[in-house]
Amino acid sequence: MRDPRFKPCTSKKSLAQRFLHTILPTDPAPRLSALKHKFSTMPAPTHLTPSALGQKSYWDTAYTTELTNFSSNSSDLGTIWFSDANAEERMLSFLEDLSDENALNKKDTRFLDLGTGNAHLLFALREDEWEGECVGVDYSGESVRLAESIRDNKEVQVELYQWDILTQEPGTWLAGGFDVVLDKGTFDAICLSQDTDMQGRRVCESYRARVEPLIKPGGRLLITSCNWTDEELRAWFEGGELVYVGKVKYPSFTFGGKTGSSVVTLCFQRKEA
Repeated sequence: MRDPRFKPCTSKKSLAQRFLHTILPTDPAPRLSALKHKFSTMPAPTHLTPSALGQKSYWDTAYTTELTNFSSNSSDLGTIWFSDANAEERMLSFLEDLSDENALNKKDTRFLDLGTGNAHLLFALREDEWEGECVGVDYSGESVRLAESIRDNKEVQVELYQWDILTQEPGTWLAGGFDVVLDKGTFDAICLSQDTDMQGRRVCESYRARVEPLIKPGGRLLITSCNWTDEELRAWFEGGELVYVGKVKYPSFTFGGKTGSSVVTLCFQRKEA
């Protein structure tokens, strides 16, 4: 379910606002129609209409602007995705619960943040005293440069690499895989790409198969989306090596007899070898 109420963390019109405005029309009638459609029963997810936000050139330009802003004002970290829904805080709380249950160890849990952007989620993990290796990857070199600048300013230890999950093999940073792979809006953006793979499929269809080898057997994928319902995300990610094991709780509302939330965060676990 998409969130027409999304507000950016900064005063300027954010990437997230433009993201949502691209997906949903501003006229109320089409918006209600879109909302009704997303709550309807569907056997499998349908593709989103492609937009510029699914293209690398868009993000290179956007992060160039954010890097310039940060260079002028080190308190301007850029867009914090889904901040209006407190998604980051809820993801961190979910991970904290796993730690309390001894499912994760704060001393050595390895994290990989896909589409890291400004790496804000990795910095938040450090603030919550997760001490294991934290790696962020993004296909935009400008994103990586922005994240590196913020990292150096904060003097926080995280590893950052330019890497395209859809076209490149992992580097030595993969090692034995990660205990937790994070996705906060990256799959959403990929779903807006019109690009196709060697089989002629939209590239979002190969995303799950590219993510699975990054996760250790028994490890987890924690993914947040504003474009897909619980059921749709499960349809995208279940059926291979990933099994649905839980979800993050968000405030819900009812529309057309269906109950849902504006942002969804689901947890999947990779099957043991």
